[in-house]
Amino acid sequence: MIDHVSIPVRDLAGAAEFYEAVLATLGYAKLETRPATVAFGKRYSEFWLNHRPDLMPPPGGNGAHIALRASSRDMVDSFHATALARGGISDGAPGLRPQHGESYYAAYFSDPDGNRIEAVTFLA
Repeated sequence: MIDHVSIPVRDLAGAAEFYEAVLATLGYAKLETRPATVAFGKRYSEFWLNHRPDLMPPPGGNGAHIALRASSRDMVDSFHATALARGGISDGAPGLRPQHGESYYAAYFSDPDGNRIEAVTFLA
């Protein structure tokens, strides 16, 4: 099992503000702030931002792909809409992804550092 993930960001303060709003749609809150990292989670620090000022920006940068579980379609929709409203770039609007299974409902965005973040739920 995975305990936590971390992604690199060039602007730690800006990324923390962005992710605080986006991750709140999935029930995450900011739990830790340190000089070079910020962590979010539900009960413990699961999703970390690590300051990397020398990170190559997109399109040349190679960001991470991380999928976060949502408990409903509405949460997936809100996650995507909030990311776009805050400057994220759509990398897949909310919808069914039958290539991943009949009930796979997801949305994707890319952040300013080229990280591709997904919210997914499985419809019953």
